[in-house]
Amino acid sequence: MPVPLTDRLGLPAGTRAIILNADDFGMCRAANRAITGLLADGHLDSTTLMMPCAWAPEAAAFAASRTDLDIGVHLVLTSEWTGYRWRPLTGIRSSLVDADGYFPHTSLEVEQHAAESDVAAEITAQLEAALAAGIDVTHLDNHMGSVYGLETGRDFLAQVLPLAAAHGLPFRLPRYGTGLEIDPVLQPLIEQAAAAADAAGVIIPDRSWTHPFGLAREGTDAAETYEQVRDGFLDLLRAVPAGVTEIFLHPMVDDDELRATVDYGAPKRGYELRLLADAVVAEAIVAEGLVRIGWRELRELQRA
Repeated sequence: MPVPLTDRLGLPAGTRAIILNADDFGMCRAANRAITGLLADGHLDSTTLMMPCAWAPEAAAFAASRTDLDIGVHLVLTSEWTGYRWRPLTGIRSSLVDADGYFPHTSLEVEQHAAESDVAAEITAQLEAALAAGIDVTHLDNHMGSVYGLETGRDFLAQVLPLAAAHGLPFRLPRYGTGLEIDPVLQPLIEQAAAAADAAGVIIPDRSWTHPFGLAREGTDAAETYEQVRDGFLDLLRAVPAGVTEIFLHPMVDDDELRATVDYGAPKRGYELRLLADAVVAEAIVAEGLVRIGWRELRELQRA
């Protein structure tokens, strides 16, 4: 049994530490506008950047100018939307693209068709692009869970973990699950993956939690209200146990650009922008005694 991560970080026993992370930085301008503002105002602890996306250059320029902030790389092997797609940095002559020459829509397609050598080359290219842009990369995670093997059992952790180890970067691989309902069959895979990370010397969080990506009853008169979404998020905060829990959201400005970009979920992403800046949420974090930390602390521990 590994030493508790909070102990290794020098935090008091029983500390309920959280990392508030925004995924999908660089995906579109709506994401960049939301995330840069939240980071600058201290409402986020970190974000991760999608290097293959069209708005990555703007996000990368911001990240390079603010090396005091915790900014990682959101390793991308999928491109999920219908009308807005992105391609591998390593080019389209590989197993990583669909018939249209883009990353496939789903993690299932990645697991079924991607060659391990192509995955290794692409994720390396994405990290190297971020470093070349001047970003002080603090951590790695993965878009849509495409490296975890959750669909078929075929994962790409043997490609990710050596990359993380070589660069001294922690990785989003929850040791004790996601807080969501998980097929019990997957629990041994989670334990094996955590053991592989430990063997590689890669720091991983105890948990990585989120909440549903879309609004309940989205598009109807009975759609969830902002207050209902906030109440659900407050319940999530109250349920955080001892240890280090990353809470990842997808805050974006709910504007015409976002609604033309995504097939669903634009209202929820707009709500998450409001949520992270909401004084009620900040007060709940204090009232619960939650300790906010960043991925930089995990990186320092790993490199030590």
